[in-house]
Amino acid sequence: MSETRSTSSGLEIDVLYSESPDPDRIGAPGEFPFTRGPYPTMYRGRLWTMRQYAGYGTARETNQRFKDLLAAGQTGLSVAFDLPTQMGLDSDHPLSEGEVGRVGVAIDSIEDMRTLFSGIPLDEVSTSMTINATAPILLLLYQLVAEEQGVSGERLRGTIQNDILKEYVARGTYIYPPRQSMRLITDVFDYADSELPQWNTISISGYHIREAGATAVEELAFTIANGVAYVESAIAAGLDVDSFAPRLSFFWNGHNDFFEEVAKFRAARRIWARLMRHEVGARDPKAWAMRFHTQTAGSTLTAQQPLNNVVRTTMQALAAVLGGTQSLHTNSYDEALGLPTDESAVLALRTQQVIAHESGVANTVDPLAGSYFVEDLTNRMEASADRLLAEIASMGGAVAAIEEGWMQEKIEESAYREARRQGSGDSVVVGLNRFAIDDQESIPVLEVDQELELAQKSELRARRASRDEQEVQTALTDVAATAESERNVMVPIREALRSRATVGEVSDALRSVFGQYRPNG
Repeated sequence: MSETRSTSSGLEIDVLYSESPDPDRIGAPGEFPFTRGPYPTMYRGRLWTMRQYAGYGTARETNQRFKDLLAAGQTGLSVAFDLPTQMGLDSDHPLSEGEVGRVGVAIDSIEDMRTLFSGIPLDEVSTSMTINATAPILLLLYQLVAEEQGVSGERLRGTIQNDILKEYVARGTYIYPPRQSMRLITDVFDYADSELPQWNTISISGYHIREAGATAVEELAFTIANGVAYVESAIAAGLDVDSFAPRLSFFWNGHNDFFEEVAKFRAARRIWARLMRHEVGARDPKAWAMRFHTQTAGSTLTAQQPLNNVVRTTMQALAAVLGGTQSLHTNSYDEALGLPTDESAVLALRTQQVIAHESGVANTVDPLAGSYFVEDLTNRMEASADRLLAEIASMGGAVAAIEEGWMQEKIEESAYREARRQGSGDSVVVGLNRFAIDDQESIPVLEVDQELELAQKSELRARRASRDEQEVQTALTDVAATAESERNVMVPIREALRSRATVGEVSDALRSVFGQYRPNG
């Protein structure tokens, strides 16, 4: 008798699959329930957008990296911001010490955003910004810089992550309490509906939930539960679901278990379509169709034998493509050691280009359709996620489940189980707990020059000294007053940024009204 085998989420795998479990549930590409993809022709009509997540040091250094990636064939930009920017702290704040430009680019004001996109025509690129608590501020800075280029908001394309719920669950870069943060998100939805109609106003992220240790099923359920919470919050604020929902997007993790990942993507589209159509009551098919970005799994990369990460990333990227992603970022092989070098970033991009242009997988829509195994696994992923979604609904929804710490506890338990499995060798990590070698060739690592932090602080002080301080303070007072009301806060924030208020100063104006979140326990 053969040994029992299962996916990383614990779903048992049969030795052989000989028939389709439920062919009527598959549907056609571009049609409800979108199991096979959100568009009828998928990659035959247009390849996925190829992005490489980039950002380090100052805006000037990152601008050059963007230009190099675009010259190498990248088709969309993806911006990483440093921790102070993510937390609404200016570079010269005491808590920013040692973190300026470390894990992303430092953006303090409109001058930095102007430098970041200097020489890059914003009507010709699609830009993704991985930013959450300060997402409204960074989006408005982007819009202001585009206006300076003569590009209207109607012509801007891109995405802000703007997914604060997963920050409380998995990542920690929150500022304000959950319900006040939800208000900011719905303000972004409302503002973008008229000002930025092509912009994806949120990227509901399972990526960081998975990176924190969740299983594939938990990533699926918790992310969709968060998505439902955003939709319900927007509807409660008086927004039309058929107006804002087509601009929602998702952000999934591309992990190691190849077929489980493909099934996860298919199940995700099907669950979202069903919920939006039958439970939320959206009427527009575009509001039912889930579009998503995928990033390969940073947590699977090893510092030991780092070239093995090229293979891991390739398999994860291929699973995302076969699962029907609209946008893809491939991690660089050296990211377990530090920021990617120019060479490793280009190799990660070349990985996508080889898949797109040499493998043949983009020649037909949904190459895995009809796989008995994939169909069965998709059904069971959906059923398992539905059970978790029902449990979350019984607690009052995602916000309540987060406030109670339930989601966080589930992720911690799963992370602990996987750590034990790796420690025992039951979960194999090649080069780490099996096939290890003693001597390793050193890999060059990108180091951020500490002088960049000093230069950023110096420029920030000079900019503050050269602006109209009374104009800035008047604008910040208007931000706080609007936050205290029920009016949309986006326009006052935009005008404060136009007057050269900093990211930290606008965040402080909101903190003065909303307070700061402190987790219990």
